[in-house]
Amino acid sequence: MKKVFATASEALDGLLHDGMLIAAGGFGLCGIPELLIDALVASGVKDLTVASNNAGVDDFGLGKLLATRQISKMMSSYVGENAEFMRQYLSGELELEFNPQGTLAERMRAGGSGIPGFYTQTGVGTQIAEGKEVKIFNGKEYILEEGIFADLSIVKAWKADDTGNLIFRKTARNFNPPAAMCGKVCVAEVEEIVPRGSIDPDHIHLPGIYVHRLIQGQHEKRIEQRTVRKREEA
Repeated sequence: MKKVFATASEALDGLLHDGMLIAAGGFGLCGIPELLIDALVASGVKDLTVASNNAGVDDFGLGKLLATRQISKMMSSYVGENAEFMRQYLSGELELEFNPQGTLAERMRAGGSGIPGFYTQTGVGTQIAEGKEVKIFNGKEYILEEGIFADLSIVKAWKADDTGNLIFRKTARNFNPPAAMCGKVCVAEVEEIVPRGSIDPDHIHLPGIYVHRLIQGQHEKRIEQRTVRKREEA
């Protein structure tokens, strides 16, 4: 089965339709699938629901899809530094399903493991619990959260082989593994594709069984908040 494609557009060919649910890896601007996001913008697909920790910034990452009004709903834990995300939500143009950060990650992981739901104490007694089933375990309340089963997952990794085994670099690991797991189809973009068998099995973060298509590309890796100190006078 061929997994390696030449471009992001080719890798997404035949997978997109209006109204689909997409799980996207990344945290802030760290480890985001920027090339695949650009291809989504170019495709014109619309009315998307996107499950992702946040939505990038105004002119980068998922912020590009917000700017073109291709996203109708976000499932997120953090609005972040994206002013357009905030504006669309407050004006009622964008539906937002807030999730505690750990709950969002576990919902993705649960979906990828075939688990339809799980109970958690996180959110008990808050707006998060409204309308959700509550059960008592050992005298404590827990709420039922549903697993996320996405139509498509888009993720960014550091290195892969041609079978789709992935290695993530440092904090870019973040939401990428659970996001990759929960999609019916997973497309990954990587910085380097190495020969089959050259990755130590103990170093693989995500097995290739979860990855259906791959691209290799150049990435901007923009820094969201650059903090430097002033140069000392000579």
